[in-house]
Amino acid sequence: MTSFFTVTSHDSSCRARTGLLATAHGLVQTPAFMPVASQGTVKALTHNILQEMGAQIILVNSYHLFLRPGIKIIQQLGGLHKFISWPAAILSDSGGFQVYSLSSLVKISQEGVRFSSHLDGTRIFLTPEEVVRIQAGLGTDIMMCLDYFPPYPYTEKQVEESVQLTSHWALRSRQEFSRLELSTHLWGITQGGVFWPSREKSIEDLVSLDFSGYALGGLGIGEPKSQLYETLEKADRLLPQDKPRYLMGMGYIEDILEAVERGVDFFDCVLPTRNARNGTLFTSQGRLSIKNKRYEADPRPADENCNCYTCRNFSRAYLRHLYERGEISSAILNTIHNLYYYLDIFQKMRQAIQSNSFQSFKKEILKINLDE
Repeated sequence: MTSFFTVTSHDSSCRARTGLLATAHGLVQTPAFMPVASQGTVKALTHNILQEMGAQIILVNSYHLFLRPGIKIIQQLGGLHKFISWPAAILSDSGGFQVYSLSSLVKISQEGVRFSSHLDGTRIFLTPEEVVRIQAGLGTDIMMCLDYFPPYPYTEKQVEESVQLTSHWALRSRQEFSRLELSTHLWGITQGGVFWPSREKSIEDLVSLDFSGYALGGLGIGEPKSQLYETLEKADRLLPQDKPRYLMGMGYIEDILEAVERGVDFFDCVLPTRNARNGTLFTSQGRLSIKNKRYEADPRPADENCNCYTCRNFSRAYLRHLYERGEISSAILNTIHNLYYYLDIFQKMRQAIQSNSFQSFKKEILKINLDE
């Protein structure tokens, strides 16, 4: 595959780097955070709000869109970008996480995944090839291979089996992608948990297939942080330097900073949006639970150092009032703030890497996040 990713700068103190990813729907500056829009929308937000706060790429879930409204309808209406009216880049997840999270409904074999729909129990069988075809039908810019990982704690044998299956599916996905002669991009997902021999084999298997990007899957599910960071560090040495790296589902800022320091470029997580709907706001002074009675008459914004629409216009007292009354605008205003906070952190992180000041930036952010 031709390269569509350029490393633009390195921080001299570590492996942190900035990059530029070219897609048919625009450029994406990295490190990048992808707001999660599983059903084709980021919960509680319109796309114009997302664009105004600087989102360059969103993540959708092909499993959910396959079930509803269905690929045929999306194709009839001009593909996913047109259907959801999102002009920028889209990455589609393969549904591998649903194999993990809906394990009680799933039966896995070498051929693929057989499961009952979580909606109505309909029996469905998906092969790695079909997952590529589904994403091709969506017309997303970056597609992910079907993968499998066991829940933590796992045994070495379970991890070895997941690597074997994921590598087998990756080969078939790559072959189907080539057969379809698609002009979009397919990224492989490495597995192996924190057992390095298994992770190493997975990376070697997938690199040999020459994907245009590589994800680190099956991490951030309960393993010790020291083992997670060691795995990222070792993976950095094996993964191609001229290809983007994506750490799937990692959302805590402190973990993101550690991963960026070890050469990771892409991140996604529901953490900022889900927390917003539950009344937890991320601020420059640490987390703030807006449901707390102490904010009942607080005239200050959620974060006095934040320039988002919510903080420019509304008090903590009003945000608490909306949350307590169960108003829809509570989810909207809280989500605007939390995603703005995340995207702003990433913009500042890119600037810090470019100016060789990542370590001081990281230290400053960690002091807030760890000393709450």
